[in-house]
Amino acid sequence: MATIIVEDCTGCGACVAVCPNQAIRAGEQLHVIDPRRCTECVGFFEEEQCAKVCPVDACLPDPDRQESEATLLARARAQQPHRVFPAPPPSRFRR
Repeated sequence: MATIIVEDCTGCGACVAVCPNQAIRAGEQLHVIDPRRCTECVGFFEEEQCAKVCPVDACLPDPDRQESEATLLARARAQQPHRVFPAPPPSRFRR
């Protein structure tokens, strides 16, 4: 599932800098994650970096967008075709 940013967001921007896919941008009142770019950090980290750095826990799993590790890894590879992903790739599915 992609990650969403909920109303608790303070707009601090900490999440923007840590997203490996540049999936997060400032919205009118809170930051927004583009689900077409979000890979839940699969392929990059063992946990979602936006959630890790958010001071108010506003980055949460989107219950309406469940995606498999394979789907998320394929998206990461498509967005960063020159990157070499380790095998097995870092993933929240392996915690």
